[in-house]
Amino acid sequence: MSAGESRGRKPRADVQRNRAALLETAQRHFLRHGVGTSLEAVAKEAGVGPGTLYRHFPTREALLAAVLQTRSEELVARQADIEQLGDAAEALEQWLRAMEDYFSAFSGLPDPLMAAARAQEPDNPLTIPCDILISATDQYVRAAQLAGRVRASVRGHDLFLAACSVAWIKGTGTEGESLDRLRMLIASGYRERDTQA
Repeated sequence: MSAGESRGRKPRADVQRNRAALLETAQRHFLRHGVGTSLEAVAKEAGVGPGTLYRHFPTREALLAAVLQTRSEELVARQADIEQLGDAAEALEQWLRAMEDYFSAFSGLPDPLMAAARAQEPDNPLTIPCDILISATDQYVRAAQLAGRVRASVRGHDLFLAACSVAWIKGTGTEGESLDRLRMLIASGYRERDTQA
């Protein structure tokens, strides 16, 4: 068999099974213990050795990116609903809340996402998902700017980091009115003054 033929073959069933078991187990561990959970414990519970885990996911960020991809359907569904809104400022606000919820999925998740967004390292598996979310945020920002509802100086990257920050604060157990006040403070920093008042 030639090298070209072997490259075109599907992964063996046991390889696919191991990957699926690792993703399912990692998601449980991230939910229970946060993103800093022991990767050796993930491998052990998935019934594989650490070497198998690192062959599939060479870094913690690679495993985290793969788990986040499996959880992205809800965010995509919320984005589809947001696209139906006629108010650009409301759409931006709803998108920021959707990202905030997505970033709150696991304890400690905002930290590696903010690091990936700041560093822009091509080798970091979290950079591409962050870039996609920042680009989507930019589109909502531009629409709200065209409607005269958001300041011209605001960028999607800024609000991505703001959503990560709120998610991080949520992870400390802060809820309710404190978060609402924080969101209002963030919004008053990016919105244009209401000239109709």
